[in-house]
Amino acid sequence: MQRDRRKHFGGMWEATAGGSALQGEGPLDCAIRELQEETGILADRLIEIGQVLHDSHKTIYVEYLCHTNIEKNSIVLQEGETVAYKWVTEKQLKNMPGNELVTQRIQNFIDEFHLPKNAGHAPSL
Repeated sequence: MQRDRRKHFGGMWEATAGGSALQGEGPLDCAIRELQEETGILADRLIEIGQVLHDSHKTIYVEYLCHTNIEKNSIVLQEGETVAYKWVTEKQLKNMPGNELVTQRIQNFIDEFHLPKNAGHAPSL
């Protein structure tokens, strides 16, 4: 998904829907909620593919791979969060230049965990 230009890292692409957990909300519930809010996708299944602790931000980033059977043109973008989206293959995602991506964290997880080719679509951008 392409970030709204008014946001930090505006105009750059990210391979995730995401945000902060609400008080008392676990990472999986947060991911499901954020995915639906930002894309309209109701996840059939989320698989955790990695975690990163960011000490200076006092933040834990948890990444999930989403399996879904939605129509590719049924994405509903959240106003003020994202302005565009595109579906990419794993190879296309792995080859995106660093100056277009907010973070290469998802690329590293794909490489590290050798996600199976039949795992479904790569995360939407």
